[in-house]
Amino acid sequence: MNSMTRALLAALALAVAAVATWWAWLGWDTGYTIDPETGAVSGPYQPWQVAGCVLTLALVAAVAGWRLRPWLVAPVLTVAFTAAWTAHAASTDDSGLWAVGAALVLVGTGLGTTVVSGVAHLIRRRRG
Repeated sequence: MNSMTRALLAALALAVAAVATWWAWLGWDTGYTIDPETGAVSGPYQPWQVAGCVLTLALVAAVAGWRLRPWLVAPVLTVAFTAAWTAHAASTDDSGLWAVGAALVLVGTGLGTTVVSGVAHLIRRRRG
């Protein structure tokens, strides 16, 4: 198997992992919570869901960064996760604010996966 085929298979596996992470933690929750005292609306995600999602993506980025180059890991995880989040948000939001959320998800995921995969890759290189 040549290096291009390996890179394509790795990218596909990373994309699947990113979408699976989104679905496992966030994709199934569409309900909003209304505080009966204040009337404030929150959701659809609970803090524990977001924390679990971030930790899972960080783990995937670290393992992938250990084995692969960060220039492959970060863009694939970022685009796949953002696409999954955006497709769902755009289909359920009539206000148009999903676009702001998508931009925030893109930037946050991009920064996070770049740093985590880069650090993992550097640690591996320094260890020999």
